[in-house]
Amino acid sequence: MRLSGTNIEHTRSFNRRVVLEAVRRHGPISRAEIARLTSLSPQTVSNIALELRESGLIRAEGRRRAARGQPPVELSIDPAGGYTVGLQLDHARLSGVLVNLAGTVCGRTVEPIATPEPATAMPRLAAAVEALIDGAEVPRTRVLGCGVVMPGPFDVETLSSVGPTTLPGWHGIDVAGRLTAATGLPVLVENDATAAALGERLHGAARDLRTFFYLYLGVGLGAGLILDGQPYRGAWGNAGEFGHIVVAPDGAPCFCGNNGCLERYASLHAAFEAMRAAGKCVGTTADLAALAAAGDPAMTGWLDSAARHLRIALNAVENLLDPEAVLIGGDLPDRLAEALIDRLTPLPPSVSARRDRHWPRLIRATAGAEATALGAAALPLFDSVSPSFSLLVKNGARSAPEESAAALAVAP
Repeated sequence: MRLSGTNIEHTRSFNRRVVLEAVRRHGPISRAEIARLTSLSPQTVSNIALELRESGLIRAEGRRRAARGQPPVELSIDPAGGYTVGLQLDHARLSGVLVNLAGTVCGRTVEPIATPEPATAMPRLAAAVEALIDGAEVPRTRVLGCGVVMPGPFDVETLSSVGPTTLPGWHGIDVAGRLTAATGLPVLVENDATAAALGERLHGAARDLRTFFYLYLGVGLGAGLILDGQPYRGAWGNAGEFGHIVVAPDGAPCFCGNNGCLERYASLHAAFEAMRAAGKCVGTTADLAALAAAGDPAMTGWLDSAARHLRIALNAVENLLDPEAVLIGGDLPDRLAEALIDRLTPLPPSVSARRDRHWPRLIRATAGAEATALGAAALPLFDSVSPSFSLLVKNGARSAPEESAAALAVAP
């Protein structure tokens, strides 16, 4: 394997992101405090802070009162310094948000979409981007990019073109390229579980977590992995296909070709399937929640089965990844989520069963229904603002898009 070193420009870009991240997370903050937090020299911090102020990404908040000497100028993120668009496309709706650098939602849209095939959905994705930007009346030059999230996996022969949990007709479609051509913005595409994990880290129960496993329970079953503060995507962007872990080798046949995949037991599709097999008239998640509230035996049986199979898989996750916590989120109604967590607790013994834990092993996600769209909006920020060690390694396949996105935020 060929190893590559670093060069000054890569290091400068990394340091800019480190300083910006320090201001974003800890501002208002002085230059001296940034230097102490980042181990950068005071002169380097001053030079970068000047660049970021001239770029409009940070601003001076005035001077802090001090007991003696010249009081330091405090720096904070300028909310109007940049904006990102986040779009979520699933089986029934198109959701979108426009978010500023401070994480405030400046515009939102939710619309039903009955036919989410490319020919119908691509124009509506582009129209949603324009409507969010125009509706908030933000300068287009300040829009850093757009994140689009969809159910995965992407471009996997046996998984991405069959079954009820994937969107039909998207195999081989260059979503990012086509939407970039339509909007003129850099576009990043991600699966819904990873985006929801990002949204939860920025806006929900995972704010103080750096390494966690986010269980996304929707029509299918996916997972988002945040490792040391960064989303882990895998070699082809399909890390976290949790639903296709085999938990019952002789179990129910799955659309992927295997038998006994976890998704066949623990997903909304599995819940609807089980209720209809029991003769229940269900069409929405509210119907499922009502059955759970009534203590319906069929629903109780499904919850018991789902928890039993999830415990097997989550035990493997804890022993393999050693996360600070496992979060449960997605489209599961609160009533079902609480009932499922009750059945999962306590989790089986694993390396996560520690006396010195700061957080419970299992946590209910709190970012709400917008978590996935908020995570989509965070994608351009993570690509252009948040520091990543990969930026220090010259890699032809990754450096060009990372640097082009970063150039929008902080020009060399």
